[in-house]
Amino acid sequence: MSNNAVAQEPDATHINNYVPNAKLVGKGMFSYYLWDVYTGALYAPEGEYTNQPPFALRLTYQRDLKGKKIAQRSIDEMKKQGDLSAGDSDKWLSLMNSIFPDVTEGDVITGIATKDGTSVFYVNGEKADEIEDKAFTQRFFDIWLSDKTSEPTFRKKLLGKG
Repeated sequence: MSNNAVAQEPDATHINNYVPNAKLVGKGMFSYYLWDVYTGALYAPEGEYTNQPPFALRLTYQRDLKGKKIAQRSIDEMKKQGDLSAGDSDKWLSLMNSIFPDVTEGDVITGIATKDGTSVFYVNGEKADEIEDKAFTQRFFDIWLSDKTSEPTFRKKLLGKG
């Protein structure tokens, strides 16, 4: 599924369709133990993140990962944020399994939280899907942006404070 030529281009058009006057808030490398996993970049109106949609998070992968592993790790991180019903967990895992492909180095997944609370996902510049569920949108982006994140150093980089 890799299309690194497209992946190298910013998703400016897609992001600006949902995030007016989108500008970079912050960016950083997420590493797990000694392995660089992805570079993250957060975009918000005028580059000011207010903990409210709209905003976009662009992840550029630095290594090969299975889509099912990305989806499972996302659910695990959502559960760390607080109680998550089995019904929501199963439903959201299924949705993410259908959205997130296996990635290779250079692939880009961009998640956008729209002003109405929908999550829109692009994979290498191609629209993958939308999830019209405000609770999902909040919990998904809280993986990186909540003060309860399991990766506070990476969060600070995304917020332009690290």
